[in-house]
Amino acid sequence: MTTINMVGKPCPIPVIEAKKAIKAAVPGESVSILVDNDISRQNLEKMATGLGHAFEYKKTEDNNILATITLEAECRIISDDETGLVVVIGRDEMGGGSQELGKTLMKSFIFSLTELDYPPEHLLFFNGGVHLTTEGSNALDDLAALAEKGTLISSCGACLNYYGLTEKLKIGNVTNMYAIAGTMAQAKKLINM
Repeated sequence: MTTINMVGKPCPIPVIEAKKAIKAAVPGESVSILVDNDISRQNLEKMATGLGHAFEYKKTEDNNILATITLEAECRIISDDETGLVVVIGRDEMGGGSQELGKTLMKSFIFSLTELDYPPEHLLFFNGGVHLTTEGSNALDDLAALAEKGTLISSCGACLNYYGLTEKLKIGNVTNMYAIAGTMAQAKKLINM
């Protein structure tokens, strides 16, 4: 059995590390993950049951949670119709409320895309989202990792020009709204941020 200590690690790190351990394990083997909050436990449970594995947990003496995933012989396989993902990002932060939290969440979201079994086919950036593909962005390393996996990264040229960022584009290519609309229309699955 493999045990991973994820105490103090923010979401989605415990799920990502558990998924890596599951990939390295064999059917019947168990992977235990030590976490310090119930949200992480819930996310681990959703991931495990979604893949068809058994899940159980218990509280430890120091108020942490030990989650155990036991690999089933038959697990869920991702089919071809689950690929073809296009992600459209129109802001450099995620959600409303705290701008600082929103920027952290967007960085975490882009990092999470790098850990998917099948990364997005295309990332499209427009309006404030183009700040993520330009000089000074904290997401450039994650975007480079996605590009290495074959993800196409495109930023709206009019948007880059509007923000004075045309010469500061660091990753991907320049596109236009017609091409963005066409890519969105042909996507098998679409996430619009």
